[in-house]
Amino acid sequence: MKEFESGWSYEAKVAEVESIIASIERGELELQEVFDRFARAVECLRECEGFLQGRQQQVDLLVETLKDE
Repeated sequence: MKEFESGWSYEAKVAEVESIIASIERGELELQEVFDRFARAVECLRECEGFLQGRQQQVDLLVETLKDE
């Protein structure tokens, strides 16, 4: 499981993705900047997915622990 920096925030990453999408939708960016921002959004989404998968594993482990008690 990937460890996240202490300042890492799921909510902040989601907000960043939303901001990137909004800037792309406005249509004011050069094509290269659209690709660069899209790549950044994909990177953020991958981080979020990793975070959620890690938390799901923790929840599963806790549930199994409760079942064993």
